Amino acid sequence: MSPKRGDRAAPPPAAVEWDVRFANADAAKGWEELGAQAPGNTRAAWQRMRTDPAPAARTERHHRLKGELSRGAHRGVPMDRWLIEVTAGGRIWYLLDADRRTVWIDRASTGHPRATDR
Repeated sequence: MSPKRGDRAAPPPAAVEWDVRFANADAAKGWEELGAQAPGNTRAAWQRMRTDPAPAARTERHHRLKGELSRGAHRGVPMDRWLIEVTAGGRIWYLLDADRRTVWIDRASTGHPRATDR
């Protein structure tokens, strides 16, 4: 998605930071909804993705997904999939492209994803 007039300007990542991008339009839309519902928590999640997207000390609120959900692909490249719980129901799923130091948000929603209920 190319920025257009009126869009927010995101700062480029510093040398030690990760670039955070949307993998699809649904993720971008969900991000906006999540940001409207919980702006502080969404900002904190963005900061975590930017500085430590694969933390060594995983928590219930920030961890790699399990089973078949633990892997995904962006543009045909397989990657690990992580989750940040932003609110009681709100979640961000993202793929980690370690070679390019890029986080690809592939799902953001204000509601709990049913796929993790298995």
